[in-house]
Amino acid sequence: MNPFVMLIILFSMLGLFAWSAARRFMLAATAKSEPRFSIEGAALGKRIEDTLVYAFGQKRMPNYRAAGIAHIAIFGGFLVLSIRTLTLWGRGFDPSFDFFGLLSLENPLGAAYNVVKDLCGVLVLLGSSVFVYYRVINKQKRMTLSGEGLLILGIIMTMMLADMLYDGAHMAIAAINGGEALGWRAVEPVGSIWGMALGSMGLSEGALTVLEHVGFWWHSTFPLIFLNLLPYSKHFHVITAIPNVFARNPQPNKLPTIVDLEGKVEREEPIGFVKITDLSWKDVMDLYTCTECGRCSDNCPAYTTDKKLSPKHLTLALRDHLFACEPSLLYKGTSAEPKPSELGEMHRHEMHHGDPPKDAYFVADQPVELVPNILDPDVIWACTTCRACEEQCPVMISYVDKIVQMRRNLVMMKNEFPAELTKPFNGIETNGNPWNMSQMDRAGWADGLDVPILSENKDVDVLYWVGCAASYDDRAKKIARATVSLLKHAGIKFAILGTDECCTGDPARRAGNEFLFQMIAQQNVETLKGYEVEKKKILATCPHCFNTLLNEYPDFGGHFDVVHHSTYLNDLVTQGKLVPKNRHEGTVVFHDSCYLGRYNEVYDAPRQMLRAIPGVKLEEVNYWNKNKGLCCGAGGAQMFMEEQGEKRVNVKRTLQLLDTGAKTIATGCPFCMTMLTDGLKAQEKDESVQQLDIAELLAISVGIELSATPAAAE
Repeated sequence: MNPFVMLIILFSMLGLFAWSAARRFMLAATAKSEPRFSIEGAALGKRIEDTLVYAFGQKRMPNYRAAGIAHIAIFGGFLVLSIRTLTLWGRGFDPSFDFFGLLSLENPLGAAYNVVKDLCGVLVLLGSSVFVYYRVINKQKRMTLSGEGLLILGIIMTMMLADMLYDGAHMAIAAINGGEALGWRAVEPVGSIWGMALGSMGLSEGALTVLEHVGFWWHSTFPLIFLNLLPYSKHFHVITAIPNVFARNPQPNKLPTIVDLEGKVEREEPIGFVKITDLSWKDVMDLYTCTECGRCSDNCPAYTTDKKLSPKHLTLALRDHLFACEPSLLYKGTSAEPKPSELGEMHRHEMHHGDPPKDAYFVADQPVELVPNILDPDVIWACTTCRACEEQCPVMISYVDKIVQMRRNLVMMKNEFPAELTKPFNGIETNGNPWNMSQMDRAGWADGLDVPILSENKDVDVLYWVGCAASYDDRAKKIARATVSLLKHAGIKFAILGTDECCTGDPARRAGNEFLFQMIAQQNVETLKGYEVEKKKILATCPHCFNTLLNEYPDFGGHFDVVHHSTYLNDLVTQGKLVPKNRHEGTVVFHDSCYLGRYNEVYDAPRQMLRAIPGVKLEEVNYWNKNKGLCCGAGGAQMFMEEQGEKRVNVKRTLQLLDTGAKTIATGCPFCMTMLTDGLKAQEKDESVQQLDIAELLAISVGIELSATPAAAE
């Protein structure tokens, strides 16, 4: 091989890549700063662990089995074969180069590596073939089907074949020159097969030398060509995925808190995401890292019910807008507002097979307000904040925080939001609940149960946080009554706040009204600290309250021991304080609340409790269960908004649950209960299929007679 030619190729290609990568780095540097790292040992250790598990271990890839295994084969193969590529480059300068004897076939380490290398080449070919099949024959709706993908696959596959060709030709030449005779060799399982095949063709040494050179140059140079394609394609994730996973949000179950919110409002500073320049460097890293696999949209309740929101295309629209703005951001500055004529340069985001409406996503070459210029408002308001997209993303891209940041700008700065949110906003502010019902009626659900109030009895171990739904909704009140009946039966010393309890602010925060949320959060933290609740356990039946109290109130000084009633009641059963004895005949399917499951990974406790009830046969929804469970459609303040389109998320989820054949649907969330009850009514199944909270099922089995709610009794 010609060392001079190799040096020219190496430095020119690496130089070109350095220039392209520097452009991407400078573009990311225009984003806002964001603290993502901690020098604390535990935090650093968790980041390293996540990187090993999710980036190198590819933990989420097998969620789509065939594609996942294929990607693991390609990823693992490239890690192994990168050593081979370096070896070939070394041989371009010294034909005998073998990493100072380490990779010599006489060395056990070298022999072992050569076997693994050969097998990895085959696995990469097989894995690439799977993706060719998905792109050409069995086209996947979720994937972005483009020529770029096939080009990259072609490069990968021909690189593997070139390496095999190089080995085979090298062996055939050696045999002609009196070396080891051609035959299958265990230490070169694939290369020796190619050697035998080439040897059987009767090719001359000159022809074999040409083939050897073709294999060498193809495998050696195409990694550099591939490297230079990365910054301009979705395959940039090859470089950014590992650092993106390392820099992931360690607590995705909480939203970012806007510090000094009142000051920002007074100073009229931007709040939330207004333009692409408001994204942080980590947000930009997310955009760079998107693989366009479509797993996020494939599991999104909004997208799968034909809403305008597609998490994948939201990311791509932001990325394409960022790239289009590169000349302006890097060379012209961004202080001037685009002129109307410049806005005319805006065009529709390219759509592909099975994608959302073309009027939902746009691209502009100047930094403009993201909503409505880049994203249709319906895109932002369709999100249920269920985090199904984030749970499926193999490279840890976040979506919910970006959507809420854009909602914050619309709500607090532009006063633009769905009209249906006016009532819950006013209700939370004036009466402490989104239904705007009297605060004095908050404990009315407990009439006749002699439920202790914390202000009157502070000597308790547990504060039962009832929540707005169980306080005001007639159906949900039965959950609260069942829960307190179980607590009394188990001899638990507990109390409620009564009229001192207020909405946690979850609907306001998810809807973008951060100002209202912070006001309510500070008020609640002050109330809870006044009762020294830090020394007690808080029990919540609503997963939204549970998540907010546990994960979001610490930002406001509220560090509390919070538990969901599914976990707490299951513990009481395990301890023998509650003994299920009455049989519940028939099959039961449990619906996982997003804020209990995906947000807080509580999956086993409610199922264990249900299994403890005699007679219960627990069923699971095929695929759509546990961390893949479909949202009921109420999260992200959707409970209080009119759903877009004709298809309903709650109906889709209800049908999934009914497909199990279960005669009882169990829930652990009052919002889910409302949505699924409506879904059963829509299918005319409300008479034949029960819909009960896990507390109600347990109370019946324990032998507690559930009394009617005050409203129902009237």
